[in-house]
Amino acid sequence: PGLSYTWIFNNNTLDLQEDGRRFVSQETGNLYLAKVEPWDVGNYTCVVTNQEAQQSVGGPPTPLTLRSDGVMGEYEPKIEVHFPETTYAAKGSSVRLECFALGK
Repeated sequence: PGLSYTWIFNNNTLDLQEDGRRFVSQETGNLYLAKVEPWDVGNYTCVVTNQEAQQSVGGPPTPLTLRSDGVMGEYEPKIEVHFPETTYAAKGSSVRLECFALGK
């Protein structure tokens, strides 16, 4: 609570509305990029802000590079499902079911 996440791309605040391919989860701070393009190559830095304390801190830059061979290695497309057989919830409570995929 009270935390917000932004990402800096090559020393500029990342404009998430630019093309609709990028999303920052305000729950985890993760940055998601869909359909990586050559102009996405560069350094990405996460900045976490605590509004109540009026403080921000940035992590180290994470470089994104394109592979020239097109091989994704451990991230080759695959689907793995690991769901519990039953999910229990109390009436009136909230439930979150996550779906996550890796691939090219």
